[in-house]
Amino acid sequence: VQLQASGGGLVQAGGSLRLSCAASGSIFSITVMGWYRQPPGKQRELVARIITNGGSTNYADSVKGRFTISRDDAKNTVYLEMNSLKPEDTAVYYCIMDQSFRRYWGQGTLVTVSS
Repeated sequence: VQLQASGGGLVQAGGSLRLSCAASGSIFSITVMGWYRQPPGKQRELVARIITNGGSTNYADSVKGRFTISRDDAKNTVYLEMNSLKPEDTAVYYCIMDQSFRRYWGQGTLVTVSS
């Protein structure tokens, strides 16, 4: 299984970005897709996740109301729409996929928010 993330970049505070992560390979029973991030010098943290069975979502308190996670099951792709970005959102963003009690990680995409 491979996860290919894209969409990161440099944006001014208040701006928006949309991250995408496409899963490929032996995909047969995805249970969770989501995003983590690791700000400079800090630990990795959960940003948002979506349960494929039912579509329920969870968000970190710091992004609630600003970020929206969604998925396209036909494309095995998860998206993260990020609005009202803040400098503290600057981080490497990693997508994840859970399947058969195993977690897969994407390679990370850098999001830099300038003040």
